[in-house]
Amino acid sequence: MSKQPKNLKFEQAMEQLDTIVEAMESGEIGIEESIAKYEEAMQLASHCRGILNEAEQRIKTIQLNAGGQVQTGPFEPPAAEADNEQDA
Repeated sequence: MSKQPKNLKFEQAMEQLDTIVEAMESGEIGIEESIAKYEEAMQLASHCRGILNEAEQRIKTIQLNAGGQVQTGPFEPPAAEADNEQDA
């Protein structure tokens, strides 16, 4: 089982995950290689979750309230953006 580099970017990890899924879905690899690819995919997924969790924490720390003060709390898009997303 290979370790993923800690400095692997989210997009790179997702691309590798896509490649693994395609290889497994193609049925062209054997069971042993499928298991190894599954292990690699689980490591990549864990790495991506870590990146997303870190990003969420960073967002929480940089939100500003109406008075311009930093506040923490769950990220919520501004009302105008949320309305636009619902219309899409």
